[in-house]
Amino acid sequence: MEEINWNDFEKVELRAGTILEVFDFPEARKPAYKIRADFGELGIKVSSAQITRHYTKEELVGRQIVGVVNFSKKQIGKFMSEFLVTGFADENGDIVLTSLAGTVPDGSKMM
Repeated sequence: MEEINWNDFEKVELRAGTILEVFDFPEARKPAYKIRADFGELGIKVSSAQITRHYTKEELVGRQIVGVVNFSKKQIGKFMSEFLVTGFADENGDIVLTSLAGTVPDGSKMM
């Protein structure tokens, strides 16, 4: 693991957003959803997330997530992802979303 300094960490924009809509993504190589999330003053952004094992589309809508919003856009098939949904792999390698202990305004930056 490479060690970074505080200035490196400050460059990463980890922001809270609320999921507005979730769609199937059948074209993805691994099972995934397409997600639209509201990041407040940063606007509504879309991403792909391989979180189908632990979450249904219905339970994701309205949930706050943590996203990295300052990566370059990434082409995933015909879909352009605008942020990275954060999470951790469980014992089977399936992604569990990073969660917030309470509700914060959309667009809030992780401190």
